[in-house]
Amino acid sequence: MSSEILINVTPSETRAAVVDNGVLQEVFIERSECRGIVGNIYKGKVCRVLPGMQASFVEIGLSRAAFLHASDISIPQGQTGDLQEANEVPPITSLLREGQEVLVQVIKDPLGSKGARLTTQLSVSSRYLVYMPETQGVGVSLKIEGDDERKRLKSCLLAQLDDDAGGYILRTAAEGVSETDLIADLVYLHRLWEKLLEHKSAVKCGEPLHEDLPLALRAFRDLYTVNVEKIKIDSSETYQKAMRFSEGLMPECASRIEHYKGDRPLFDLFSVEDEIKKALERKVMLKSGGYLIFDQTEAMTTVDVNTGGFVGHKNLEETIFKTNLEAAQAIARQLRVRNLGGIIILDFIDMDEVEHQEQVLRTLEKAMEGDRARHNICGVSELGLIEMTRKRTRESLEHILCEPCPSCAGKGYAKSAETICYEIFREIIREVKQYETTQFLVLASQDVIDRLNEEDSTNVAELEQFIGKPILFQHEAQYSREQFNVVLM
Repeated sequence: MSSEILINVTPSETRAAVVDNGVLQEVFIERSECRGIVGNIYKGKVCRVLPGMQASFVEIGLSRAAFLHASDISIPQGQTGDLQEANEVPPITSLLREGQEVLVQVIKDPLGSKGARLTTQLSVSSRYLVYMPETQGVGVSLKIEGDDERKRLKSCLLAQLDDDAGGYILRTAAEGVSETDLIADLVYLHRLWEKLLEHKSAVKCGEPLHEDLPLALRAFRDLYTVNVEKIKIDSSETYQKAMRFSEGLMPECASRIEHYKGDRPLFDLFSVEDEIKKALERKVMLKSGGYLIFDQTEAMTTVDVNTGGFVGHKNLEETIFKTNLEAAQAIARQLRVRNLGGIIILDFIDMDEVEHQEQVLRTLEKAMEGDRARHNICGVSELGLIEMTRKRTRESLEHILCEPCPSCAGKGYAKSAETICYEIFREIIREVKQYETTQFLVLASQDVIDRLNEEDSTNVAELEQFIGKPILFQHEAQYSREQFNVVLM
């Protein structure tokens, strides 16, 4: 499968997209005013310890204190003992105290109303390796499947390490690389870590000690694979930075970097803009005529599959089966494009045949194989639902690009004009009983005023007769539908 990485750069925003055979698979957005902070290392100060939650809150200079759980804290040498043997986490009070300074790394960006998630198990990354100074051992990415290759990579690395050299993870990109390249990465990470330790004392609490690469360069490090044919960049300055970065750390991809100079915007050329717009909609149309409905809440995301206009050619069961197969592939891609995480419930159309259920599940699992985010798919439940989880480390596309509707406050629904009219009637009756007035003036939005003057004009006349006072109406352009005022005159 041929892939391309597209990087669109403006002064205020950088966007990176992965396109496979002309179809968008993933999109990443980083704005200069709110860059993602996953991977950043800070000198923090413990502001609160919560023994009941086995956690603490740490100030790292953000608007909200960040969250640090006891399980994410490196246990100092000498404190492990029986606890480690029993696989237990020590009490948080034995690890941290309020006011203590601590080096922490962000493992999850702030999401919604939640602060960033932290760890003291620090790590720094390069192209092929992740270096963890405070642990021991060598691990290999699970996506490198060949046993011989896993053994080769591990033995190459172990041959270069001392007994107390720290811990390492061989990343997926390390598959097939030479021992020389691994050693170069190893030297780079050791130098980087030494620089961090040198600057540690000069950094104040709440300041970053180490910041991860900007998105344009991070895309090279994390998204590039041997299947990537081209890396197109539409900014001359970023192109020059990318060339210097690749020549120093990733020489094998330098020849694939291309400065895009076309008149048509890069993301328009590959229909990425259109796909982003579609990914913000609830409804996703399938080629067969069926459709998906995505509903994202704070607790979970639900996906409903419907046959829509697809009537099939044989029988109902076959129609449902084909719709579900197409839906499984579409859902896997949409989860990546929308970057949906947490608990995800998939409501496929009910299938009577067990073989069909198993085939749809296998199709979904195969479609999710290329997903970079860690995920777990459960079998079909008794209710016919498929439950899955997908690791969430950054905000979803919807949360990055959108904000709650000011009219419905994120509910997705607003009261009808009819409902608002009846609320106005009740408010008028309530005020008649409490205050003396000669007439009423109702201030409301245009559609509510229109209904009061048209469909509900008879009700208004009856209310005027009942209270014995006239009611006047005035349109307020700044009011949303649910806003109104009843003024005594």
